[in-house]
Amino acid sequence: MKTDKIEELFKNLQNDFDFETPEAGHEERFLNKLKGDNNSRKTNNIKPLFYRPLLAAAAVVVLCFGLFTFLQREPADNDLASVSPQLSQTQDFFTTVINSELNKLKINRSPENEVLVTDALEQMEFLEKNYKLLKLDLKESGNDQRVVYAMIHNFQSRIDLLEEVLKSIEDLKQLKLEKKQLTL
Repeated sequence: MKTDKIEELFKNLQNDFDFETPEAGHEERFLNKLKGDNNSRKTNNIKPLFYRPLLAAAAVVVLCFGLFTFLQREPADNDLASVSPQLSQTQDFFTTVINSELNKLKINRSPENEVLVTDALEQMEFLEKNYKLLKLDLKESGNDQRVVYAMIHNFQSRIDLLEEVLKSIEDLKQLKLEKKQLTL
């Protein structure tokens, strides 16, 4: 059945086929064009080879400039981590504890304790500003131990503040619960 449709198609298009032969020398001209394309491709491949050393040199210059700039930069922060590896670990510990306590504070935030939380966050900002001043003092004093102790004390003060606020929030919750039980 399919062969019948194909045969019908050929019968319908029989007069539309092009039976003319190409001009003399067509095959020769075609082969010459093919050979000419191969030659032009070879010349195109030579040009990128010429630019490769220039590109490599430019890349080396850019890389050296970037490395020089990076090495010339002074450390942006002069904090406990810049004094010694032990103090770096201490700073990481304090930062982790403070972030954990801040997350607990945010979780326990409610309309009943909003004033307490807001006040605590303001005090945390004050302590953070003091810490930034201590970092400047540390840089100017050349890692003076008194400044290092003051920085550690600042971290401890922040942790103590957050622990006190969380304890106060728990006390408020407990009072609210006891009040609720008394009214029942």
